[in-house]
Amino acid sequence: MVRAGLTAERLAVAGAELADEAGYAGITVSALARRFGVKDASLYSHVKNVRELRQRVTLYAAGEFIDAIAAAVAGRAGKEALVAFADAYRAYALAHPGRYAATQHQVDPELLAGSTVMARTVDTTYGMLRAYGLTEPDLTDAVRLLRSTFHGYITLEAEGGFGHPREVQRSWERGVQALHILLEHWPRSDEGDGHHD
Repeated sequence: MVRAGLTAERLAVAGAELADEAGYAGITVSALARRFGVKDASLYSHVKNVRELRQRVTLYAAGEFIDAIAAAVAGRAGKEALVAFADAYRAYALAHPGRYAATQHQVDPELLAGSTVMARTVDTTYGMLRAYGLTEPDLTDAVRLLRSTFHGYITLEAEGGFGHPREVQRSWERGVQALHILLEHWPRSDEGDGHHD
């Protein structure tokens, strides 16, 4: 049994793999201890509890997620960037359902403070939207609309929620095109500057 070399980072990677196999709720200290062939107590020298373990998986998955999106968007602008962003978002979520589910959870500020994931996510997302000329609070509103639209569509798709014979891929493509048109004609707010999240 391999016991040497356990770190919080290795546990996060293994936890992400476990999430895809057993779901986000399936990430437990006991399950990971079995995977590494050690007792539960061995893991507690690297993570305080299951909450921290799951949050480390969230950070790891979020980093992997935004890196895939950033690679897809690189060198693109406007509609082309939006399509690349949307397609990479959907591809990751469908290929890694447990990891994607992990990215929907909040991370405690002290754990987040040691990570660049949030900054990379903001830079990539706002960079993709730059061509649309949005400012706050419209920028935050647009990000929330895109995220909820992508999430809702992907969740329904993954659960087999689309029963109509219309090809799901074509509806996705048309939906992203409609979002592009909406972003080009976004109703401008007169509320002044706000904050993103």
